[in-house]
Parts: sequence; structure tokens; C-alpha cells
Amino acid sequence: MSLNAKETVSAPSSAAPQREHSPYRGFVAGVFSGVSKLAVGHPFDTIKVRLQTSPPDRFKGPLDCLLKTCRNEGVRAVYKGATPPLVGWMCMDSVMLGSLHNYRALIKEHVYKGQPLDVVGHGFAGILAGWTVSFIAAPVEHVKARLQVQYHRVGQKPRYSGPIDCTKQLLKGHGIPGLYHGLCSTLLFRTWFFAWWGSYEVFTQMFKKHTDLSGPAINFWAGGLSAQVFWITSYPSDVIKQRIMTDPLEPGERKFPRWKDAAKAVYKENGWKGYWRGFVPCFLRAFPANATALFVFEAVMKVLP
Repeated sequence: MSLNAKETVSAPSSAAPQREHSPYRGFVAGVFSGVSKLAVGHPFDTIKVRLQTSPPDRFKGPLDCLLKTCRNEGVRAVYKGATPPLVGWMCMDSVMLGSLHNYRALIKEHVYKGQPLDVVGHGFAGILAGWTVSFIAAPVEHVKARLQVQYHRVGQKPRYSGPIDCTKQLLKGHGIPGLYHGLCSTLLFRTWFFAWWGSYEVFTQMFKKHTDLSGPAINFWAGGLSAQVFWITSYPSDVIKQRIMTDPLEPGERKFPRWKDAAKAVYKENGWKGYWRGFVPCFLRAFPANATALFVFEAVMKVLP
């Protein structure tokens, strides 16, 4: 995203032509970012969620999880739960990147008095964008997670036939609070957007100063590397979030009534390593999915009026 002094959120490279801030541009470009992120990243995400939520002896590792998933459920199984994030990531990236674009402008105007944002300013804009998008992300990720952990062989009928059915069952059985189960853990997880967007600025300025990379290439590399910084810092909170979101909601069956209960359970099962279960596919996904998404975002930002 742009760290342009004039536009505050257009390309991280200030070499790009400066334009007047437009409040809608980031929301439109974010839609295209979301589609590209899903296409590249969802298979990695399915493996990650299954490793995070399965018993320790179910899969030996990410490759074993991938092979067993494809063997037992077909290759298309890695795109299980893809419909919610296809719609969701279009909305989420639109809201996240669009609100980031506008929060940067607001912070620049009211806190930095028109001066370019520093790393801290970009980081706080990231937190605000993360909290904003959490209200869309929580139900989308909740439905996606429940679909991803349905283990059934080809031909067997799953509990949820798809995202719409899953959403209907959650609403019928538990109402709006049930659909938004895991919202607090989602807000906590996305507080780590400070690390993502702060490091994005650091990498952007570093590449501009020490390399001859073009603007699009800087967007790509800074986007991918900053996403990896984000996941390194936030991953344990994501493991706990997934445990909460896949916890049974029926009375008497819930294992984790509080965030700390899920955190303790993870540690009790696997020690500190439990907080990093599934990290490899997540880390492998982070660079290509987010580098592509931010490359697309910046490219669309530049062509929008």
C-alpha cells in the first residue's frame, strides 16, 4: 500500500505520481486483492487449519495432511470452504485496504499535521484497519473453519453441505452471537496488523534506498516479506482463534468458554510447539498470496481515477 506522502496510502513508493486522496479508491482495489489472495492461498490455508485443529496423531505434518486430504476426499478438498473467503476476502480486503487507506489519511492530517507517516503511524493505521475488518472477518472465518475441519470420505454426507447451510445452521441454533463466535479472538489476532503494516513501510523504504527495483517489484517484495513478519508475530494467537472457532457450540459440549481456556489447552496438548502447529503451510502461503494481493492492489490503485 502506498506510503505516499501526499496520498498517504497509495503505493509504498513515493516515486509514484502524487494524487489527491480519494476515499473510495482503496475499497475498489481491495476487491481485486481479495480474489487474487484466495486463488493463491486457500489450499495452504486448508492444510494450516486442519493441522491447527486436529489431534496431534492425525497428521505427521503438512505434506502428510495434504496427501491424506487429497487421497480420502479428492483434490478439490483443499478448496473446501473456499466460497466464504471468495466472497469474504473480496469484502475483507476491500474493507481492510480501503479503511487502511483512509486511516492513514486521517492520522496524517490530525496526528502528523500533514507530515508523512513514520513506521509507528503506519502500524497504528494497520491496527485500526484490522479491528474494522474483524467485524466482517469473524463470521466469514468462523464458517470457513467449520467447513475446513469436516472430515468425511467421498460419497459421505457432511454435517454442513456448504457455507450457506453452515451459516443457516449457526443462526438457527445459536443466533447472531453464534455466527460471531470468536470475534474477540479475531480482534486480538488482527491487532498484530501493527507488525504487518509497520514492517511494510520498513521494507518499502529499504528497497527504495538500497535497490533499483521498480515500484511494482517493491510492492511485491515488501508485501510478501511484511506478511511473513505478521505471521511470525501473530501465529500463536491464530492457533487459539481457530480452536475457539471450531469449538462445539452446543450447551455442555463447549471446551473453551474463554480465550485463556483455549490457550491452556493448546499448551497442555503439545507444549509451546502447539502454538506453532501448522505454521509451515501458513508461512509458505504468506509470501505468494500476500505479495500477489498487494501487487494487484497497487496496480489497480494506479489505474483508478
